[in-house]
Amino acid sequence: MTDLAIFLVATPGLEQPLLAEARAAGFADPVIVPGGVETRGDWTEVWRANLVLRCATRILVRVAEFRAMHLAQLDKRAHKVEWNQILKPDQPVRVEASCRKSRIYHAGAAAQRIERAITDVLGAPLADDAAIVVKLRIEDDLAVISIDSSGESLHKRGHKEAVAKAPMRETMAAGFLQECGYRGAEPVFDPMCGSGTFVIEAAEIAAGLYPGRSRHFAFEDFASFKPDIWARMKADMPVHVPRFRFFGADRDSGAVRMSSANALRAGVADWCEFAQGAIADAVPPDGPPGLVMINPPYGARIGNKGPLYGLHANMGEVLRSRFKGWRVGIVTSEPSLARATGLPFREPGPIVAHGGLKVRLYQTGPL
Repeated sequence: MTDLAIFLVATPGLEQPLLAEARAAGFADPVIVPGGVETRGDWTEVWRANLVLRCATRILVRVAEFRAMHLAQLDKRAHKVEWNQILKPDQPVRVEASCRKSRIYHAGAAAQRIERAITDVLGAPLADDAAIVVKLRIEDDLAVISIDSSGESLHKRGHKEAVAKAPMRETMAAGFLQECGYRGAEPVFDPMCGSGTFVIEAAEIAAGLYPGRSRHFAFEDFASFKPDIWARMKADMPVHVPRFRFFGADRDSGAVRMSSANALRAGVADWCEFAQGAIADAVPPDGPPGLVMINPPYGARIGNKGPLYGLHANMGEVLRSRFKGWRVGIVTSEPSLARATGLPFREPGPIVAHGGLKVRLYQTGPL
């Protein structure tokens, strides 16, 4: 299998930054499709996508696509898939299925046909908690069988043990940084840093660290996996010392300790600084202006929105008066809170799904 259809799953609303990232990383002809970005390549490109892409939430590989009008047809075609070239007979597998606008409408029965094909052809055991997942999607009678090469979601970089309330996922933080034009060549400051996600992600980008460098992936248990090639890919990481430092602050001392611990685990503690302080105390760090990146409280999780208007107005005043030349990016679910800052925002970014909320990025040019 040298010409695979590789599907880079995006957080809904962050397809565009994922496309830009895939292009910059040299993936073949990436295009936006429903749910993410599609590209093509061999298995090493699947591994590389998991290793280097910051905005993708998981990497799926299409292993078969065919018309299926009834279960017998699905069963027959699933038995023709070269499962022994994809999976190992000793690795447990589970199958997830969905059916939409199709003559095959029973997802459970459809999943059973794929399970039967895998056990008949390969002999691999089935398990509800298996780390290797085969996905069947039937839509308009078109059956697509994919395998999840990632395993755990790619926002789990393997460094963040400590998590604040309402955390920003790393994959989302990377997407918002990308949308703000951040490429690692300027300082970043987050005055409400929580568990430090924006700051740590920015430092990793500046240092050239691969997001998948510290974790295990499902594809490491596939039949196609070559440990020696994988080891070389990880060893080729182009690490360099960033030209700038990265700063976070939070009024909660626990969040500051959490952020420092997460930065240490991520290997970027030497380039990050975290301090306790409220937004009213925020001052720009020494050096050139850069990007202020904030995920402030929205009110949806916190409760009463009333006091948040005063907080946002104060935040806007602090940024306008003290952060001349800096750009600002704010993620919020409430347009009225963004307006309360009084900052000169451009047109807001697309709606992004975040923990049951719909948030958008509001960004400025240099203040």
